[in-house]
Amino acid sequence: MKDAQKPDHVSLNTVVSRLKEGRYVIPDFQREFEWKPLDIADLMRSIFRDYYIGSLLLWKGKKENFEALACEHVYGYKGSDSNREHIVLDGQQRLTAMHYAFLAPEIPLPRRKKRYLYFIRVDRFINEDDEEAFIYDWTRHGPKLLANTESQYEQHLFPLIVVGQGGFELFKWFQGYQEYWSKRQADAKAENDKDSAQRAGQQVDNGKTFCELIKSITEQYQIAYIELDRDLELAKVCDIFTKINSTGIQLDIFDLMNAMLKPKGLQLKNLYRKSKSRLEFVETAKMNIYILQVMSILRQAYCSPKYLYYLIPGQPKQVRDSDGAQRQEILIPDVADFEVRWKSAVEALESAIKMLKHPHEYGVSSSQYLPYISILPAFAALQSYVSNLSPMKQQSAQRKIRHWYWASVFTKRYSGAVESKSTRDFLDVCEWISDEKEEPTLIGEFKQRFRNLDLRKENKRGTSIYNGIFNLLVLKGARDWATGKIPQYDDLDDHHIVPKSWGKKHLKGKAADTILNRTPLTSGTNRHVIHDSPPNKYLPEMIDANGEAEVRKMLDSHFISAKAQAILMRNPFTPDDFDAFIEERQKTILDAIQSMLIQSSLELPPKLRDLDQQIGQIELGLRNLINTALSGDEGLIPTNVSAKVDERLEHALKKNIFLDSDDHSELEMQLEYFDMRELQDTITNRSLWERFAKRFSSKEALITKFGQLAELRNGIRHSRSIDEVTRKEGEAAILWFQKALG
Repeated sequence: MKDAQKPDHVSLNTVVSRLKEGRYVIPDFQREFEWKPLDIADLMRSIFRDYYIGSLLLWKGKKENFEALACEHVYGYKGSDSNREHIVLDGQQRLTAMHYAFLAPEIPLPRRKKRYLYFIRVDRFINEDDEEAFIYDWTRHGPKLLANTESQYEQHLFPLIVVGQGGFELFKWFQGYQEYWSKRQADAKAENDKDSAQRAGQQVDNGKTFCELIKSITEQYQIAYIELDRDLELAKVCDIFTKINSTGIQLDIFDLMNAMLKPKGLQLKNLYRKSKSRLEFVETAKMNIYILQVMSILRQAYCSPKYLYYLIPGQPKQVRDSDGAQRQEILIPDVADFEVRWKSAVEALESAIKMLKHPHEYGVSSSQYLPYISILPAFAALQSYVSNLSPMKQQSAQRKIRHWYWASVFTKRYSGAVESKSTRDFLDVCEWISDEKEEPTLIGEFKQRFRNLDLRKENKRGTSIYNGIFNLLVLKGARDWATGKIPQYDDLDDHHIVPKSWGKKHLKGKAADTILNRTPLTSGTNRHVIHDSPPNKYLPEMIDANGEAEVRKMLDSHFISAKAQAILMRNPFTPDDFDAFIEERQKTILDAIQSMLIQSSLELPPKLRDLDQQIGQIELGLRNLINTALSGDEGLIPTNVSAKVDERLEHALKKNIFLDSDDHSELEMQLEYFDMRELQDTITNRSLWERFAKRFSSKEALITKFGQLAELRNGIRHSRSIDEVTRKEGEAAILWFQKALG
């Protein structure tokens, strides 16, 4: 075994010859060839500057192993299979790059439309100008140059394909180059052109030097390799492969898992190929790993790479019991069990993606607006967990998952290392689902801190908060400004409300790109309605065409309040007006986060959701009114009300470490813990009524409207059936309060 891994060396000429003959083959578990054109040029530079390029790990092959590992030739090879000799376990990218540069197959590079040809600039190589010496060409000029050796000599371009053609062709090219410049030197001397003769003579000398250097490299440059014995067991080969890759440039965990599953007769890549199309909405190269992570979370509540290895069928895991005793446990007994769990994980991810896409669930209209791709394993595992609960428990469980999801988005929880967070969150949310008292700390942090968000700074699509706001706009039912209808969400993009062209003239930096100045519109609306016009021009045109009420309805669906609309329509519209609009829209969006996410109105049907949000706005208005009327003096609150609020606040402070008791000594913060009846009792209190009488006129009417509003609110918030009378009276109360609060 020791002898089988003894390092050895082989010359560049020999490697190129073996590549030409098709002696090297690539096992299916390796990555596809993915080097870019510049990567190949860099490898050529390393070889011809006599730098070490790392060692190869080769396994002397035989028919059953070629078949077991589904081996294929290197990219671009067109010969027969009869010469297969070595299975490349490590070094595929380097060998394939050498094959492409030295043998120049007539195919494009992967993900490229054109064939690339590689050359060395003789003069620059001699002068050690490596930035210019190693070049490649993908234009029509390249093939023409290959067919014209005289043009190669003239431009000092040595085609690397000549190395692949063998010794005689190499000798012929060097001889031709020197003869070409010797003739040019003789012609220049005959014409008494000393400068040209000197330059041509220099190229003759360069040709001799270049010939010696290239000949030396092709014959003497040594490539290190380790060759494993052909009779070594497949399982042992996979183990060696895994250990070698763990100390160098690693393949990802999926590749390593694939390698270890091969000896057990399981083709992991084939499993993924069959599943890939079901998950393609999300654009990520890590989806294959996410499937394994979902499997791992559901089986052992961990998903970091070291735990994924325990998904190998028959692989024992050391487990410590509650009494401290250690034992071994096999998580996946056999291949059949692995395949069942793989299928379940794929279904969980597919279901999770469908839920995220739904315009009434999470509003991810396209992959580019998914706040976090890395949240998928935890989200999918939670959805799988909930699907196995009794139907009576699923609604409450989904509400808690929503709270966790949006809290993660707006606290940027998944912006760093995520494996430990994924498993911790899965366990915490599952515990919360089982016990209402076990609310994760994250939820309290989100509730407490979301109003401190500075949305003005969110000016780059792809960040969690930017995308999260865009998703909320979709959930709000943002209507198209041209048709007034809710468009197909895959047709939406985020467009500027105040045009970017105006922002370039009047604002600094990327101020106009903030999400507060963006909203989901179709490209047609952006082109035909806005079309670089300022809002004080296109909004009046929209009102003339559709009427004030319809335009208000459309703008409301985009979190543009009546106040924000009035600001946009100012004439002239100035940078100060832009700032005022941004400030007002931030307030509206933060209020929407309060009502839609924290108060959970997203769980309601669209019509009730709209009513619930209006009630939420009235509650905010009443709190602001009380704080202003009492000049922020908490001592004026009626004692029967303050006793209830103090008890509620004390419980919240104990439960949430992120709450600050000093902040909550102020009336404005305390008012957040008032319910509807406590707001009513404060306003109608005998000693305080005079402060509110002008606004509400009749105390009796106010009490009646509070009752109607509370009846509708409680019916919505507690998922009770709402009869027609309660709904109509509640809607009338909403209109009454909206008018009273201005």
